[in-house]
Amino acid sequence: MQKPYKLLLIASLVCLIVAIAMLIMGYGSQSGTAVVFFFLLLALAIRGHKKFKGFSFTVLVFAAVSASMFYPSFFTNIGEFQLKSLIVPLLQLIMFGMGTAMSIKDFAGVVKMPKGVLVGLVCQFTIMPVLGFAIASLFRFPPEIAAGVVLIGSSPSGLASNVMAYLAKANLALSVTLTAVSTVLAPLMTPLLMETFAGQFVPIDFVGMMMSIVKIVILPIIAGLLFNYFFHGKAKWLDKAMPIVSMAGIALIIAIITAAGRDSLLTIGLFLILAAIIHNIAGYFLGYWSCRALKMKEQDCRTIALEVGMQNGGLASGIALEMGKVATIGLAPAVFGPWMNISGSSLATWWRDRDPEKKTDESKEV
Repeated sequence: MQKPYKLLLIASLVCLIVAIAMLIMGYGSQSGTAVVFFFLLLALAIRGHKKFKGFSFTVLVFAAVSASMFYPSFFTNIGEFQLKSLIVPLLQLIMFGMGTAMSIKDFAGVVKMPKGVLVGLVCQFTIMPVLGFAIASLFRFPPEIAAGVVLIGSSPSGLASNVMAYLAKANLALSVTLTAVSTVLAPLMTPLLMETFAGQFVPIDFVGMMMSIVKIVILPIIAGLLFNYFFHGKAKWLDKAMPIVSMAGIALIIAIITAAGRDSLLTIGLFLILAAIIHNIAGYFLGYWSCRALKMKEQDCRTIALEVGMQNGGLASGIALEMGKVATIGLAPAVFGPWMNISGSSLATWWRDRDPEKKTDESKEV
């Protein structure tokens, strides 16, 4: 780690010590600035470490969450303008960026890898919503919080799973295809699953939810695909800018939702975090071993595990906003999102050091 990054790390640790000292002395409510700066400086510091560089965005999200928990008024409104009205436009921008990074060829994987795509989609749209319903019922969350847990389980996978598949030496082509196909199926599958499972907690407007997903996801992705088709290679600045815009947009969305649901989080936050961990890890486990049971290649097993375990939290947040329940139904996506980045990065890093071809050979011998 270079000297500037070491200095940032030291500065972040100083902020942490200050925050802990203030907490011990009974000034916990005034330690917000120190906590926020700890995460901000730590996010910048680990950018200089090869092994932990991938966690910088997740740490940045924690900074945003901390800021919104300590200073919620900054993320609720500016004058008479309510910041939650930025969520859908930001999501549309992120989905447009997703479309610019895709092409029609990504959907050709359905023909080239039919078994992997079919198994991945079945696992995606069965394991996660069922787990979401079971966990929400087990924890006895309030109805709208429970519906949010089901919502995140009923959402398709997101772009983060593609990055993790690349890091994990998995089947990147299959990952991209599964993300593309599950996203296109979302307008039908997500409302259907929500009506089936979350309908026991809150009323679900099937058609309204379908149209919301089309507006938030499908139309921007189509626009992105068209942009990529006509201007491919002509707007390199956009290719560089969109990942940064997407990360900033996601962090802001999570901060806005956290601020809106701050009171609920203070009451059930720890249980919601525990639910996120169980839901996510069970998704990885069941996705991976379902594929192993079907004797699929190790790379495909890793890919589907990541696709199943990691959902599009941004889309779930947008749906919650469209339902007018961003402060309750939107809480689960806001909590689950950062955890999925932590667990996905960790799992991908662990797999990266283990040759998938060697693993496949060992399984054949057994």
